[in-house]
Formats: sequence, structure tokens, C-alpha cells
Amino acid sequence: MLTRRLIVCLDVQGGRVVKGVQFVGLRDVGDPVELAMRYEAEGADEIVFLDITASAEERATLLDLARRTAERLFIPLTIGGGIRTVDDIAAALRAGADKVALNSAAVRRPEVLTEGAERFGAQCVVASIDAKWEDDRYRVYTHGGRTPTDLEAVGWARECAARGAGEILLTSIDRDGSRDGYDLRLTDLVASAVQVPVLASGGAGSAAHARDAIAVGHADAALVAGILHDGQATVAELKRAMRDAGLPVREAA
Repeated sequence: MLTRRLIVCLDVQGGRVVKGVQFVGLRDVGDPVELAMRYEAEGADEIVFLDITASAEERATLLDLARRTAERLFIPLTIGGGIRTVDDIAAALRAGADKVALNSAAVRRPEVLTEGAERFGAQCVVASIDAKWEDDRYRVYTHGGRTPTDLEAVGWARECAARGAGEILLTSIDRDGSRDGYDLRLTDLVASAVQVPVLASGGAGSAAHARDAIAVGHADAALVAGILHDGQATVAELKRAMRDAGLPVREAA
């Protein structure tokens, strides 16, 4: 069985890490480079930087953060937000990112996933999907959870994988910041529909939640943020719960 991962997500705005609930009510929680280094030292398997405003200025800020972080980080770094073209993907990878996440751009022009995978390899291309339960289906949203689309999350995940995405970063808007646990039904539906790794995001409130995202939701990785930022859990505690459930994990520091 492949090693399951614990990934820390850092939402970045104005050069600072912020956190909210259902993508709103943002509050400052610290310096992104310092937090990335801290979580790596604690045993996180990967770091994700997401530019949550994605203007040209913010994207430049994120690329600078990627450069400064990549110089000191030894675990994989993914960056996303405002990535629209293959040239944007190239700029992110040159800045030191190992992977690039695309959301709104992929919905607008799905070919960018294929172009990125063909040029840089599928392992560098992450399809980021924000989904909300609406009208008896999981509707895909773009632009930081503000813009509804006609896409259904499971079918869209299947298309993203077919077009070349090497991973699916799946966020439940309903659960984001709630700390009530991941949407295990959504996670399982998507994980069962694709052959690429699924990263579960949105709702982690305890070590048990992170464990269940993998053990019950069949995700390949649990993505966490707020409970670590607020000191309600540690990377070691989360990994211990995963290991105690028989899940293969890389040992935390």
C-alpha cells in the first residue's frame, strides 16, 4: 500500500497566511515561510500555498514566497491561485514549486491541464476542485468558492484526470473551516471515480477526521490547516492517528 500523506495548506493573502470559514471571514495566522518550515520540521509530507485572491500582484507575491520557501524546504511544495496558462505553470515551477494547482483556469479552458501535463509531466499538474452540495448534487465552484458552474464534481474530477491531471485537490466548501470533519461521501465518490490520488480538504477538526478522510473516504492524503495554525493538534498527533488505524505513513519528527 502506498504511503498516505498529511499535507498542510497555507492560504496566502498579501504575503501572509490567512484562514477563514467557507472561504470568508479571513484572519491573519502568520508568515508563510516560517509556517512552512515549522510544519516540515514537525513531519508534514507536503506544503500547499494557495493565493486566495489571485490578482497579478498577489501572484507575484506568491512566486516570491515560493522562491524563498523552496530554498529552505525539502518536502514537495504545491502552489495555486491565479495560474491561468502553461507559461504561468512554468513560472511557478521555475520559482521552486514541485506542483501547480489549477481551478478556475481549468474550468474555463480544460486543455490547460493537458498542455501542462504534456510539457512538464502529469505529476506537476494538480486539478483543484471546490465543491458544494446543491440541488442534490455536488456543484463545482470557481473563483475562491464565489462562482457556481454547471459542472458536477465527480464527473469533472474524472474529466480532469483524463485530461492529464496527476492529482485531484478536492475541497468541500460546506465543510471548509467548520472543523466538523471532511465530507467523506464527496471524497469517496471522487476517489472511486478516478485513478489518480485524491487530496481531501475542508473540515479537519481532529486527528480522527484526518484518519477518516483516508480510511473511510479513501483519499490518498488529508489536507489540514486551521487546527494546526491554532494549536489544536500537531502533525505528530495526526500521523499517530493514521498509523494507529493501520495506514502507512512517513514518521513524523
